[in-house]
Amino acid sequence: MTDTQDLIKTTLHAIHVAAGAKMVPFAGYDMPVQYPLGIMKEHEHTREKCGLFDVSHMGQCFLIPEDGDFATAAKALEKLVPADIQSLEPGQQRYSQFLNEEGGILDDLMISRLGFAGHTHKIYLVVNAGCKDQDYAHLQKHIPDNVKLDILDDSMSLIALQGPKAAEVLGSLNAKVKDLIFMTHTDLPLGETMADCWCHVSRSGYTGEDGYEIAVKHPDAEWLVDKLLEHPDVELIGLGARDSLRMEAGLCLYGHDIDTTVSPIEAGLIWSVQKHRRSGCDYIGAARIEADLANKQSKRLVGILPEGRAPAREHTEIQDMDGNKIGEITSGGFGPTVGGPIAMGYVTRKNFKAGTPLNLIVRGKARPAKVVKMPFAPHNYKRG
Repeated sequence: MTDTQDLIKTTLHAIHVAAGAKMVPFAGYDMPVQYPLGIMKEHEHTREKCGLFDVSHMGQCFLIPEDGDFATAAKALEKLVPADIQSLEPGQQRYSQFLNEEGGILDDLMISRLGFAGHTHKIYLVVNAGCKDQDYAHLQKHIPDNVKLDILDDSMSLIALQGPKAAEVLGSLNAKVKDLIFMTHTDLPLGETMADCWCHVSRSGYTGEDGYEIAVKHPDAEWLVDKLLEHPDVELIGLGARDSLRMEAGLCLYGHDIDTTVSPIEAGLIWSVQKHRRSGCDYIGAARIEADLANKQSKRLVGILPEGRAPAREHTEIQDMDGNKIGEITSGGFGPTVGGPIAMGYVTRKNFKAGTPLNLIVRGKARPAKVVKMPFAPHNYKRG
């Protein structure tokens, strides 16, 4: 059991405690799993109005080329990820993965080219909390000496504002955020009374809803969160609802749905690998990408809809209708928007197709389920 005294506290920790949050260890941090509202209502509130998440445990860093040329940093990063980085325009961001030599996923991350005048040569990365130390070491090992890694974890907090009211809420602090579309970002001040509260704001998130992720300096974080919570449509949301929201959106969670044993192709993330990066490229793990595309990989992550009301949890065995084990659940729980249990898991190739019947082995008994297309709940991103 982890000693709570050894856990790292985010800048917003006192706000969580004051709000009555249930705090739990998560990736070395003391994090809120739920508030008095409860996971179900927090989930529904985010889908209907606006949820505020503390995601300051995530890793934030810059890649800064010494020659001031974006292409220098982009080419260096392209040695480590399958995504096309050089084509990023100022203010654009992209999702990708760090891969090992075998093409397994070390971590997934968000990659942005800064759009702020005088800083468009810099690349901003957000990585997962449980992987960030190894990610930083991976970067330090592989990037050239003329690209500097600047880690921001000791200076920047990160919050997410998600839901259909997010643009209205954040727009009340600076109307320019409404002009952003999905996977773009800007740097600007938030709030009339705190003009020096400069933030990096991206229109993105991990709930399937419209919304923003906001990087803010530690000294300004509490002020900004208090300001946002003044809005009647905003509620604090914990890790519990964050997980059910991302599952309904069909989004992978590192360490569960993706890890070093699977490739981006097996995980259904081919969309994140631009076409010209799928063959003939020299990045770590590229051979696995090409092989999985050419040989029609043997397993694939799929959406699974169990019958009945009881959820199928992680590591639940998946069988075909002849009783053969064909995989296991990687994420599972109750989907409040769906109104029943949902799950994700890997199955063998002949069972990829939506509508394929399956059995889930729960407490030694077979429970019927079927393969379904993801997401389970529609994405509501602002794409233009």
